Amino acid sequence: MNFIEELQWRGLIHNMMPGTEDQLKKEMTTAYLGIDPTADSLHIGHLCGVMMLLHFQRCGHKPIALIGGATGMIGDPSGKSMERNLLDEKTLLHNLTCIKNQLSKFLDFDSTNDNKAELVNNYDWMKDFSFLNFIRDIGKHITVNYMMAKDSVKKRFSGDGDGMSFTEFSYQLVQGYDFLYLYEHNNCKLQLGGSDQWGNITTGTELIRRKLGADKDAYALTFPLITKSDGGKFGKTEKGNIWLDPQKTSPYAFYQFWLNCSDEDTKKYIHIFTLFSKEEIEALEKEHDQAPHLRLLQKALAKDLTCRVHSTADYEAAVAASEILFGKGTSEQLAALSPDMFFSIFEGVPQYEIDADIIGNGINIIELLAEKTNIFASKGEARRMLKDNGVSVNKNKVADTKTIDNNCLINNKYLLIQKGKKNYYVITIK
Repeated sequence: MNFIEELQWRGLIHNMMPGTEDQLKKEMTTAYLGIDPTADSLHIGHLCGVMMLLHFQRCGHKPIALIGGATGMIGDPSGKSMERNLLDEKTLLHNLTCIKNQLSKFLDFDSTNDNKAELVNNYDWMKDFSFLNFIRDIGKHITVNYMMAKDSVKKRFSGDGDGMSFTEFSYQLVQGYDFLYLYEHNNCKLQLGGSDQWGNITTGTELIRRKLGADKDAYALTFPLITKSDGGKFGKTEKGNIWLDPQKTSPYAFYQFWLNCSDEDTKKYIHIFTLFSKEEIEALEKEHDQAPHLRLLQKALAKDLTCRVHSTADYEAAVAASEILFGKGTSEQLAALSPDMFFSIFEGVPQYEIDADIIGNGINIIELLAEKTNIFASKGEARRMLKDNGVSVNKNKVADTKTIDNNCLINNKYLLIQKGKKNYYVITIK
């Protein structure tokens, strides 16, 4: 596979330094991508860069994921208008461990091949670098004029935000040194990154040439920042980021995010975030366009990513959960859900708590719904809807004579009440 050709048809190239493709054709090449470690999980905004590394390895080259343990203590000014909170070493090391576990689902760190993936932390080579040595050995090679010309710096000095501290101003020098260090110690000749990183990356290539010689070949390649067709920020919801950590974003919510993408966005995302071939994507798009209401493209995208980021079992549980909420799910499917999955599905629906002895002694459904909870305003209203076959307990229709006891509980803990087609309520036993 040709890495550049693969990225081009997927729409993953924004800018590329001349000579990059020739270098990749000449030999197995090492490239790195920096990842911000300010959280203990990646979110889907990181996935574009991670997929770049994955494609790079699939094409026979060697990927390095650089966790910015040192740069994470400074804060990248690119795309930011405010200073970033600085993290301590203990937090950064915890975040690094968590991020590597997630990256291992995309990259092969255990291969015996020469192009096995590596994870490095720039804190390892920056922690003992004294300030005086840094400004003497590195700072003297890059002029202030050069640094001031970068867009990320100019915007902050032109009134976008509250200015820039010397700490953030020095960021591009520290990132540039990362490239120099990896060039010298890992034979790394290419840096990958988002389009907003072009200035920082080219500082690295410039530093390599000025310090090691004009004949040294170092290259840069950036991918476009992902946007939504409606102008909204990709990966953001009302609740914030879509994380890869199941404790931060449940597999069900992760699956639903991709399932609910617009047709226009999905046709772009399926190129970027999956390994489907060009022919497979064209076939999927053709099938989708014949019956858009079936959302076949969204389902293919959601399945591929949920299985890769989480697991096949999580994907199947998410599909079953979707059936329960939006389709004709069964009580057996409901009972098979884990507590975490159950509550992630019904997050936000009205919830009630009742004492265990009420259920243990058995209670008539009408009394439960109209007196022990206020799911119905009165017994008469509850009775009428029950007679009209409009109430379900755990996805099973019930009559007004139904007695609710411990045998009705899901996981010995809760009940799912459905009033009509769309109104759900959760009763938890305390």
